[in-house]
Amino acid sequence: MTKSNTNRPFFLLVMLIFSVIIAVSVHAEVRLPHVIGSNMVMQRDIRLPVWGWADSGETISVSLDTNQASVKADKDGSWMVSLYAMKAGGPYHMTIKGKNTITLENIMIGEVWVCSGQSNMQWNMINIDNSRQEIATAEYPDIRLFQIPNITAGEPRNDINAEWCECSNETVRTFSAVAYFFGRDLYRKLNVPVGLINTSWGGTRIEPWTPPVGFEKVPSLQSITDEIKKADTEYRTQIQAFIGDTEQWLKQAKAFTHKGNPVPDPPKIPAHDLDNRVRPTGIYNTMIAPLIPFAFRGAIWYQGESNRGEGMVYHEKMKALIRGWRTVWGQGDFPFYYVQLAPFRYRGGVFIQPELLPEIWEAQTAALSEPNTGMVVTVDICDVNDIHPRNKQEVGRRLSLWALAKDYGQSGLVYSGPLFRAVTFQGNKATVEFDHTGDGLITYDGGDPTWFQISGPDRLFYNAQAKITGHMIEVWSDEVQNPVAVRFAWHEEAEPNLMNSARLPASPFRTDAW
Repeated sequence: MTKSNTNRPFFLLVMLIFSVIIAVSVHAEVRLPHVIGSNMVMQRDIRLPVWGWADSGETISVSLDTNQASVKADKDGSWMVSLYAMKAGGPYHMTIKGKNTITLENIMIGEVWVCSGQSNMQWNMINIDNSRQEIATAEYPDIRLFQIPNITAGEPRNDINAEWCECSNETVRTFSAVAYFFGRDLYRKLNVPVGLINTSWGGTRIEPWTPPVGFEKVPSLQSITDEIKKADTEYRTQIQAFIGDTEQWLKQAKAFTHKGNPVPDPPKIPAHDLDNRVRPTGIYNTMIAPLIPFAFRGAIWYQGESNRGEGMVYHEKMKALIRGWRTVWGQGDFPFYYVQLAPFRYRGGVFIQPELLPEIWEAQTAALSEPNTGMVVTVDICDVNDIHPRNKQEVGRRLSLWALAKDYGQSGLVYSGPLFRAVTFQGNKATVEFDHTGDGLITYDGGDPTWFQISGPDRLFYNAQAKITGHMIEVWSDEVQNPVAVRFAWHEEAEPNLMNSARLPASPFRTDAW
């Protein structure tokens, strides 16, 4: 064994001790989480938490313009103040004083939204329709962007390595297109600064984004709660064993070094079983938890492809996500608006099941039962051969309609496409009623409504004719004399033409529960 290899474990030990010394010295100074930084937007009209770390018992003072507060760090060095609510405006600077002073510049007060999900939320500006022109004109210094990197952990982290920046044709290029267009529309309509926190990761399921308390609030997901508790217990047991092994190794390393003998390799730090992008809470711990309790208005969400095949179980998981985020933030039932997946040809070979995507649509529609939620339908702005529709401009606009109508008091807006309300059967016809029809139902091509099916007691569905009658649809088929059920766009490739007077498309549905 060479000298360098012989001394490597001891070198690692020295570096570990050195790192601890550095960490302790850094902790002695006042420091902030990265989400509180220069160029940020802070939420208007609600109290503003500002937090960080310092020496135990150290007095920390925070000032934002004339807004001031002070507090003593608790025994573990954590501290938080709550500044009073402010109106939209800026730029301001913030000063945080303890044993050292931190000054943050170019802070705006306005509207802040968390933007999350998988690849369709992560999809950046480079890959959208008309990307060159959109990027070239994306000069909005009062829109601020905060891009969170994709990492995981088995337990919640208190910080994330990211920085706020002004929106420009350079900074927006790799930012979420949906988030940008949503924020741009709010900025144009409200004329106040907008902060966008993009925390998204392609190919991820919903479970890794959900905190433990979310699963606990949905009894049907008890097995996931048990899974999390088991992983945490096993990790704690492994850590205890690791500590004992490390103490023994330190004694051996000291003795071996004095004798000039090779030092054995140190124990390996155990990995947490949830430290993975596919495991429950694994992404929440690093890409959501470090944001809490940063004040914001609401969240937008675009995810579901990776949970396809779960049907209404996905509804239960959406409840867990929404309730979980609302619980850990403690801001009440903040707005949660999401995008229903677009039609896509999954090409399942001999195992083709074209109803699996509609079942996710059904679960997403059911999530509207959660308070203060809204859903954007995208059946008309898709390409069934591309799971990533490129018209993110319209997705962002439709999300902004929900916010403008529900959160910003803009009256008279039709903000949702038609949603199934009820069906009645008389003779050989079904009459379908909808919510959110605006001034009436239309079709984008002027023809009769497409993608309707109807069934009798035999549960066999036939393609049906349909006719608009004001705010309702009549549906029938010569093959069905005694109809009992109706389906609309119940196929993964369905691109129906039905919409309301605001040209927002109708959501797929079925009236049967077979």
